[in-house]
Amino acid sequence: MTELVQDYQDFLQHARVQQRLSPRTLRLYTDGLARLQALLAEGAIEARSLSMAQARRLAALLHREGLAPKSIALLLSVWRSAYRWLGQQGRVTLNPFDGLRAPKAPKPLPKALGVDDAVQLAGHVPDEIPDSRLEARDRAMVELLYGAGLRAAELMGLDVQASHSAAGWVDLQSGEVQVLGKGGKRRSTPLGAAAAEALRGWLAVRDQLAAPGEPALFVGARGHRVAGSTLRTMLKARAVSAGMPAHVHPHMLRHSFASHLLQSSGDLRAVQELLGHAHITTTQVYTQLDHQHLARIYDAAHPRAKK
Repeated sequence: MTELVQDYQDFLQHARVQQRLSPRTLRLYTDGLARLQALLAEGAIEARSLSMAQARRLAALLHREGLAPKSIALLLSVWRSAYRWLGQQGRVTLNPFDGLRAPKAPKPLPKALGVDDAVQLAGHVPDEIPDSRLEARDRAMVELLYGAGLRAAELMGLDVQASHSAAGWVDLQSGEVQVLGKGGKRRSTPLGAAAAEALRGWLAVRDQLAAPGEPALFVGARGHRVAGSTLRTMLKARAVSAGMPAHVHPHMLRHSFASHLLQSSGDLRAVQELLGHAHITTTQVYTQLDHQHLARIYDAAHPRAKK
């Protein structure tokens, strides 16, 4: 590797001695400055005369080369730190990387189970059931997460009885779940037949576990409102027991609810209402999942999809 110019070497010495950066971080800084020096050499630009317009072109060049947004952000951070120090030393009059940001990384698609996997998980009965009452509770919670698309907090916030102070409740007679979602927005979600059946099974034994006066619909072994850690641990273990191919968390069932509804209906507005999204753009991410599903069907079934 070409030796770094003196300014960059001095900055690295400062980072090593004064900032006491770790060897790994120093290696990242060294590699980043070597990358910058090579780019400057290609453009016949002196390190101290780099302008803001030239810095922007360097960032655009990294993007055109296909560098990931996170990698670009890391390089810009290193370069920004180096020129900030050079400015403090009076070696440059401006930091050309000030205010320069990497392109936004695309948001990862939400992970959803396939329809068969979701149905298998919802209907799974573990081989060993230490407490049939807790098993009834767990089955009802899974059915509500997948069957009604509830967030974990919405599920845990449900009460047995409707009241002004309740965050949410289930109305078995009307077949609806009333929840208080993000931003204090209330919504009503239909309760499927499988979820209603599972809830009746849980309500038949709930009073055996619930502490006196406890309003929560779902309670833990000690009789009080079930905790998030309990829900996550239960779902992870249940997924393993059911032979699921991936780690399953509560929000994955909400994603599955949305994706499977969209695959079947194609009605984005209806899915938005059922999920309680304030903006349609939040729901639109599920159309990408739907396109992936259609692409897999095409690849598997169309005679011209394969050579």
